Amino acid sequence: MVERTLVFETTIPIRWGDMDRMGHVNNTLYFRYLEQARISWFEEMGLPPDPSGMGPVIVNAHCTFDRQLEYPGTVLCRVYVGTIGRSSFETYTDLARTDDPDTVYAHGGAKVVWVNFPAKKSAPLPDEIRSAIVRPWGG
Repeated sequence: MVERTLVFETTIPIRWGDMDRMGHVNNTLYFRYLEQARISWFEEMGLPPDPSGMGPVIVNAHCTFDRQLEYPGTVLCRVYVGTIGRSSFETYTDLARTDDPDTVYAHGGAKVVWVNFPAKKSAPLPDEIRSAIVRPWGG
């Protein structure tokens, strides 16, 4: 298991339209939940992408489906940070339900690279960003 630090939690309601013909949340929506949790965390830290400057870019994403999520319900997303490099860091997210918070229904993550958008290349993580992304979640 990778060393990781809990840095953010959020909830997302499961919508009726998130389900597929099989009666459970469609697999593509799990990636949306992972994305929204990551974006909400970035916004809380004051890190929205700035096309004229620098910001985070996802270079890969993955998800493992452990159990079926079904409507109605609310997804509990717990975001963790793992390995931090010169210009990148790994994120991991566990998806549970608020009515079953100890059961992980899916888990995934993404590698985030800090990018200089005008130059179209990676850039070293600024110290203030590095400090912000490792700040443990306090609720």
